[in-house]
Amino acid sequence: MSIYLNAESKVIVQGMTGSEGMKHTQRMLASGTNIVGGVTPGKGGQVVEVDGAQLPVFETVSDAIEATGANVSVVFVPPKFARAAVVEAVTAKVPLVVVITEGIPVHDSAYFYAYANEVGATRIIGPNCPGLISPSQSNAGIIPATISGPGHIGLVSKSGTLTYQMMYELRDIGFTSAIGIGGDPIIGTTHIDALAAFQADPNTQAIIMIGEIGGDAEERAAAYITEHVTKPVVGYVAGFTAPEGKTMGHAGAIVSGSSGTAQAKKEALEAAGVKVGKTPSETAHLLRTLLSA
Repeated sequence: MSIYLNAESKVIVQGMTGSEGMKHTQRMLASGTNIVGGVTPGKGGQVVEVDGAQLPVFETVSDAIEATGANVSVVFVPPKFARAAVVEAVTAKVPLVVVITEGIPVHDSAYFYAYANEVGATRIIGPNCPGLISPSQSNAGIIPATISGPGHIGLVSKSGTLTYQMMYELRDIGFTSAIGIGGDPIIGTTHIDALAAFQADPNTQAIIMIGEIGGDAEERAAAYITEHVTKPVVGYVAGFTAPEGKTMGHAGAIVSGSSGTAQAKKEALEAAGVKVGKTPSETAHLLRTLLSA
């Protein structure tokens, strides 16, 4: 099984005709994703050929849903247009919207996140994320599909590149789903959301949670694990060597005093029974040990 995305998912790509949209549409198709079309205002009615597939381009998300029955949208739209693109998808009640775009102003993310909560029909993943993959079933975003196959691990991560590394480290075991939630201050799907979904998925035997410095998302996830997660969880927190008061990488990765430090997050997770590695490789080893116990 998987979470949020499976072989039955029908995917549209907002911004498909742009350079990034086209490149990753090709990669998603190659990994088996059922892409049923794209959306680019002003180009509705066109048909784009991608590796032999004839993909229709629609003027609006609503048009795309009506014609194809799409239930997932992947957003490859420049930052200044991203708010309008996500609002359009939420208005059309797309169940899952994966926002890959980096550099979206926080007030725009706050707006479409609040709007999605108000409408109550759409899960947003991202923004500024690599998306999610259910290996051998579907891939919505930019995660390389060739680094790992299907298996019994669930992975949720703030970091895109660490998602890839962890999948590669454990490629012989494989994953039910791997989801990169993004590292911006405001995101649509949290560690806790993914933990709940993996806990409910009968095929997921163990969970890896990757966090990073800044904020208190990992501490809140630790409290949730204590109360609600019975499956083994291992963790990794990026940023043990980050200097205090510096923004590192993602916009949300800022440390103030002792709040949000990697050590504080590690201690909170360990108090919840989560084994925490100091490196990605050590974290992978911890998971192997748990599964073989």
